[in-house]
Amino acid sequence: MSLDLISRRLFWALILTASFAIAGLAQEADARFPGQQPKNNDDQPVGIRETREKMRIEQEKKEYQEMVDRSQQALKLSQDIEKSFEQQSTLTRADQEKLDELEKLVKKVRSELGGGNSDDSDGDQAEDNTPKSLVDAAKSLASYTSKLADELKRTSRFGISAVAIQSSNAALRIVRFLKVSK
Repeated sequence: MSLDLISRRLFWALILTASFAIAGLAQEADARFPGQQPKNNDDQPVGIRETREKMRIEQEKKEYQEMVDRSQQALKLSQDIEKSFEQQSTLTRADQEKLDELEKLVKKVRSELGGGNSDDSDGDQAEDNTPKSLVDAAKSLASYTSKLADELKRTSRFGISAVAIQSSNAALRIVRFLKVSK
């Protein structure tokens, strides 16, 4: 075979390969352009769709249980703070750390409930719930975290409890009051 024949065959082989590559890329191009809808998952086998749905449900159950566990931890911390305050009539450094942890837990629960980040969403109610002394604050804190934990136990993972959000907001106001009052 001559060199000219080999080069022509090589040329046509490259053109044919390039055309197949371009055709393959054109088929996938729909998903690459921004603003276009991704391919529908309806063409997936039923078994895969069912497995994904089961995994999603299990994840939601796990997240809900973690939220309930956080509320139980917050309740325990607030009860510890109340007991410590009854014994010493002041907040110790350990109590301050517990207050910080309690604040984080309650904020996380409120966020998961959809309560947002507003600090005083109940303007008029905030003044009614403001404790007059540290003793009242410690008791109120335990009361509100207990109310929060009980409400979360009663609701399902499908509902949003306004009472739980209000309790978390009140607990956060009391935590801030205790932090400032030291």
